[in-house]
Amino acid sequence: MLFNSIEYLIFLPTVFILYWLIQDKIWWRNLFIVAVSYLFYGWWDWRFLGLIVLSSVVDFSIGRAMGRASDTRVRKRLLYTSLATNLGILGFFKYFNFFTESFADAMQSIGWNIDPFTLSIVLPVGISFYTFQTLSYTIDVYRKKIEPTEDVVAFFAFVSFFPQLVAGPIERASRLLPQFSQSHTFDLEDSKNGLRQILWGLFKKVVIADNCAPMVNQIFENYETQPAPVLLLGAVYFAFQIYGDFSGYSDIAIGTARLFGFKLMRNFAYPYFARDMAEFWRRWHISLSTWFRDYLYIPLGGSRVSSQWLVVRNVAAIFIVSGFWHGANWTFIFWGALNALYFLPLILLKRNRSNLDIVASEKMLPSLREFWGILTTFLLTCLAWIFFRAENITHAFDYLLHITHFSMDFSKFNVINHGSVLALIGILTIIEWVNRRKEFPLQNSTLPVVVRWGIYLILCLFILANGDNNDTFIYFQF
Repeated sequence: MLFNSIEYLIFLPTVFILYWLIQDKIWWRNLFIVAVSYLFYGWWDWRFLGLIVLSSVVDFSIGRAMGRASDTRVRKRLLYTSLATNLGILGFFKYFNFFTESFADAMQSIGWNIDPFTLSIVLPVGISFYTFQTLSYTIDVYRKKIEPTEDVVAFFAFVSFFPQLVAGPIERASRLLPQFSQSHTFDLEDSKNGLRQILWGLFKKVVIADNCAPMVNQIFENYETQPAPVLLLGAVYFAFQIYGDFSGYSDIAIGTARLFGFKLMRNFAYPYFARDMAEFWRRWHISLSTWFRDYLYIPLGGSRVSSQWLVVRNVAAIFIVSGFWHGANWTFIFWGALNALYFLPLILLKRNRSNLDIVASEKMLPSLREFWGILTTFLLTCLAWIFFRAENITHAFDYLLHITHFSMDFSKFNVINHGSVLALIGILTIIEWVNRRKEFPLQNSTLPVVVRWGIYLILCLFILANGDNNDTFIYFQF
């Protein structure tokens, strides 16, 4: 079920009303959440509900077993069982064909012709997200950072919570699971903020991302005939497409959770206003970045290791694994490696935490130095996004090669289409810049009531005018 669909427009208010009609009965409310979450996910393909159930049963059981085991070796074996089960399922559905095809390609490079053995399997929506979420539980129980839960319904609700089930934020058990053991009371102000955040998320997805998408597709599919400036625009359009699409989903998910009294972590913090790549990664897909930091980077030693080589290894590991997490394609691995190259000079020079405050926090406009940092960081990000968007490595490098072939042939340049999309991007950028001190632009506005409702109405009209696209979310494929 898509957030930007008619079905969800019916589903959400129905679930909202029924949830709050269950009068302060925690167990029954959690059971209701499990039921509607399975309905939400099964709307796409009910057959893959078995994977969520399996992951939930395995990790709930392993958590309880670890809680009762005092022997470190037993606890470690239980953790390995959880890792093997969850990563094994993820690897089979997401990476089986990638590995077999890559092996066949490697053999062909040395003269052995092998037909790759591939399977016609569908990637379950959101499998990377809920797998990492449930793994955080077993890892934290193993580390004794949290106590294992004895409430099976609460745990199943934690794994399957529908607002963030298929595309995050990837929540930690230590943060979200206890909320399923608490009694929630309806908070009118929090619900209003939830609706505002949903509205802003829909605007970013339906109006910004879905209007950038056709331009991106047209440019990337016909890059051989496009002049260099248009190819550069294609990378910029994709930067805003993926931002509007993914951060829009996160806003809708967080806003929806607010309606039910749950607090999800912030996933985006105006990343295109970052002044360096380290700041960008503190602001982009925060739930995944911090997951890799806590469960991979720090266990490897982080930056507090004995040699610079180990620092390089650790940084390369988290970015390459992050790229691989995104998809079974060498383009994602190269995208991750490129971001590691961006990040390394900052961490080696110990400048990776030089921009922790809000840009131009006390001013309306950034300084020249800040503006230059924002511009260069954005351009480097756009360069990396080319690999993320390309069909394969050859496509990505050919695209970059054509950018170097400067041409002023704009015979196929549609001024109206480009102008309208650039205007929408400009509107988004201005709104977010003015409101960069807030979690999201519509949060707790102090504007007069008439002005506020005028803004809501305009956003609704924009969404309705563009609502016929009904495009799926990019991160559903991950």
